[in-house]
Amino acid sequence: MTRGTLSRRTGRVASGLLGALAFVVAPGFPASAQSLVSFPTDDGGVIFANEYGSGDHAIILVHGGGFAKESWAEQAEAISEAGFRTLAIDLRGRGRSRGGHGSRPGDDLIHLDVLAAIHYLRDSGATWVSLVGASLGGWAVARAATVAAPEAIDRIVLLAAPPITNPEALKGRTLFVVTRGDVRGEGVLRLPSIRDQYERAPDPKELLILEGPAHAQRIFDTEQGPRLLREIMRFLSAP
Repeated sequence: MTRGTLSRRTGRVASGLLGALAFVVAPGFPASAQSLVSFPTDDGGVIFANEYGSGDHAIILVHGGGFAKESWAEQAEAISEAGFRTLAIDLRGRGRSRGGHGSRPGDDLIHLDVLAAIHYLRDSGATWVSLVGASLGGWAVARAATVAAPEAIDRIVLLAAPPITNPEALKGRTLFVVTRGDVRGEGVLRLPSIRDQYERAPDPKELLILEGPAHAQRIFDTEQGPRLLREIMRFLSAP
C-alpha cells in the first residue's frame, strides 16, 4: 500500500470515527444494514456471522462464553459506521455454528472459527483484517493470531482474554484491555496474568487498564463502556 493510499484511508476512517463517537452518545443513531453469512472451517464445520457495512478494512468480533454474535450489535454498528466492514461471528456451539465431527463447544479448536472468518473476509475482498475478542473469544483470537500468516492480521484487541502459552508469537499490533478489579471465579485478579501476556508479546502493543470490576464485554454496560469503545476505535483507526 502506498503512502498516498494509506493517507486517504486514514482520512476516511478518521471522518467515520466522528460519526461512530456520535453513535456512542446518541442511541437513536440509525442502525447499519446487516446480513447473515456463513463459511466453512478447516475441520469441516460451518460458522455463521452477522456482517455489517463494507470496506477494504474488516473487523472480526468474537464473543465470550455465555454470549453470541448478537451481543456485539451496538459495537458492530458503531464500527461499521466508521467505515469498517464488520463481522460478528458465532463460535462453534453457539447459534447455528458448529465444528467438524467430534468437536465440542469451547474446545481447543475454536481458533479455527476465527481463521475461517479471516479467510472468508480475505477471499471476499478485504485487504486489512483486524480482530477483537472478548474473554474466551479473546483466547480464540490470540491463538489464531499465533498461527495465521504474518500478513493475514493487521491489529488485535484482547478484552480480558485468558492466557495463551506463546504470546511471543502474536502477529499484528495488539491492544490488551482489562479492568483493575476483574477477577476469575476463584477470586484471583486477572490483571497480573494479562500484564504478563502484554510484557511477553512483541511490539507494537498497548495495555489499557480501566477502573471497575467488569469483565470483557460486560465493560460496555458500565460507565467505562463509552471510553472502551472510543479506545478500540482509536486503536483500529490509527495510522
